[in-house]
Amino acid sequence: MTERTTETPAGTEPAAADAPTAPDGATAAPVPPGPKPPRRVLRAVARWTVAALVLGGLGAGTAFGITSMERTDVPGLATRSDGRWDYPRLSLPALPAGAPRPYSEGNVAEIHHADLRRLLLPAPAGATVDKKLDGGWVKTEQYLSEYAKDKRPGLTEILEDLAPRHVAARGWTMPDGTSTRIYLVRFNSTAFAQGLMDSITASGSEVPLAGAPETVLDEDWSGGGKVPGTSSYVYDEAKPYGEAQVRQGYVVAGDTLALVVQSRKGREGTPSVPFHQALILQNQLLG
Repeated sequence: MTERTTETPAGTEPAAADAPTAPDGATAAPVPPGPKPPRRVLRAVARWTVAALVLGGLGAGTAFGITSMERTDVPGLATRSDGRWDYPRLSLPALPAGAPRPYSEGNVAEIHHADLRRLLLPAPAGATVDKKLDGGWVKTEQYLSEYAKDKRPGLTEILEDLAPRHVAARGWTMPDGTSTRIYLVRFNSTAFAQGLMDSITASGSEVPLAGAPETVLDEDWSGGGKVPGTSSYVYDEAKPYGEAQVRQGYVVAGDTLALVVQSRKGREGTPSVPFHQALILQNQLLG
């Protein structure tokens, strides 16, 4: 139950009945008020109150900025102490007039109408861009060169049947020696993109990449940042590593299949954080 209190109007003194009385009925002298807090204490409390309000406002503003972000803006996930790379601010390319985005209500077939080259993840700060994979069109032979030689003939036949429309690619190398290559393969329908992915994993073990004869599921991959409606398949090279540890990840997004490959020579291997970062951002661009 809530206790009811009676407030005394400002500027008035308490009634005499509330004051303590002496045994003979005379009114006792009022008890003097306690000492007031020093002014410096009051000033400190005021400063901390203002600081708390300011920090609270900043936190609310940041939260609003994140939750109100337009879908055409993709966070660059700037470099942090955990090893993430510093990418430029990303945005989805403009579409032809009247063309819907792949996962909008008006695009049941999940077709990418934007220029495929504009959907490639750009190189981060400090990277040396691969002149062969500069973000333009490449032939299917270049894409197939990522796979083990003895597996290329079979994949060549599969691609001939599926007839991809375009293949775009970009590659770069970071100062620490980590090499990244990204391929986007677009087909005439979602079924063909998924068909290539199913062919790569048909035997129960993924078609190996060059330099990675055996792969295992990437146990560190949490699937975070995935666009609804897309599928991701993330693998690591089985130990013992060869000359370089090779990480690979696929994203099936509508009519397009993306392959992200990272490798680095040396005993330290290929770090997982920038690999997962690249995979998440490429997925976001395809959404």
